[in-house]
Amino acid sequence: MIKKEMIAMLLAGGQGSRLGVLTQKVAKPAVSFGGKYRIIDFPLSNCINSGVDTVGVLTQYQPLRLNTHIGIGIPWDLDRNVGGVTILPPYEKSKGSDWYTGTANAIYQNLEYMETYNPDYVLILSGDHIYKMDYEVMLEYHKANNADITIAAMPVPIEDASRFGILITDENNRITEFEEKPVNPRSNLASMGIYIFSWKVLKEALIRMSEVPGCDFGKHIIPYCFESGDRVFAYEYNGYWKDVGTLSSYWEANMELIDIIPEFNLYEEYWKIYTKSDIIPPQYVAEEAVIDRSIIGEGSEIYGEIRNSVIGAGVTIKHGAVIKDSIIMRECVIGENVKIQKAIIAENVKIGANSELGFGEFVTSKYDPKVYQSDLVTVGENSIIPENVKVGKNTAIAGETTAEDYADGELAGGDYIIKAGGIR
Repeated sequence: MIKKEMIAMLLAGGQGSRLGVLTQKVAKPAVSFGGKYRIIDFPLSNCINSGVDTVGVLTQYQPLRLNTHIGIGIPWDLDRNVGGVTILPPYEKSKGSDWYTGTANAIYQNLEYMETYNPDYVLILSGDHIYKMDYEVMLEYHKANNADITIAAMPVPIEDASRFGILITDENNRITEFEEKPVNPRSNLASMGIYIFSWKVLKEALIRMSEVPGCDFGKHIIPYCFESGDRVFAYEYNGYWKDVGTLSSYWEANMELIDIIPEFNLYEEYWKIYTKSDIIPPQYVAEEAVIDRSIIGEGSEIYGEIRNSVIGAGVTIKHGAVIKDSIIMRECVIGENVKIQKAIIAENVKIGANSELGFGEFVTSKYDPKVYQSDLVTVGENSIIPENVKVGKNTAIAGETTAEDYADGELAGGDYIIKAGGIR
């Protein structure tokens, strides 16, 4: 039998519905980030930088781009004969087909994969957070405490604490109570959704709780282990960590990359972030172009003005276009004299000449106020916006739109256009 001290199980099947039209055709971990990367690059890079060379990636929702991106794991040095990266989608069993119904249920359905490596420890990760962490240090902490479970945790503002699993610890950082998204939190120490389990404890808990509908780590497995008397410790992390699960947090995390002294540094030599790199030509910046505090991806052609923005690979920004405070993902074409203010433009979008995105005042969304609740204009991938139209703030566009879709040439603030292939 193959023997690995610790393997990682990376949960990457999330729909990411709070990212709206950005995830209508792609899983959240496959969404572009920082002009060059995809969100899943960060936990994968953390694994190989931490010496974890066996990673199971659990996919479910819209997995095609994720599968293509990961491939056999070459960019992360995870193309191994023993271990490496393995894509683990749901599959048909003798008793029928089962979708993953919860985080722990997904891990349970892959017990056989884990048993192949006979691990001492299993690292459970989420595929949709932006951070750098040395899991080897966390493992040493786990061993030093003779722990059964170690939960990575970090302090959050108390007003945000009800969004997280909250940990209450004693003076030795042993967790005495765990509250999943409490209405009145008694602590601000929040679970990051990163766990190290001793293998025997994990296996026993998963099997014992296997019949629970939608079995989840925070709601079911961790409370069960508490009741069983297992030793559960908090590993406090004080670095940068961002859950980019909402449009505002996704936009903010990208904008933080272009600060003069970025809180999250992509340029550190000793902790590199790896990604699948396409073979594309270098960027071209025309003489008349203006670029200020921005990230520009390879293969881009810049003829217009860009300020405080993140531009992906292969983007063309034509003469007279002005882009401010925006994210434009790869392979987009921005027409002449287009004005864009505070927008997230997904991949392969075409915006016609003389159009304006982000005008006017904030208006509550008519489409989905829980998802769209900021000044951002959000445009889904492969969309087309025609020439000479104006798009207000807090709007959503998905699909190939035409001039007839814009009453009097405008899409008012808070409104939306979702064409065939959209989410409704």
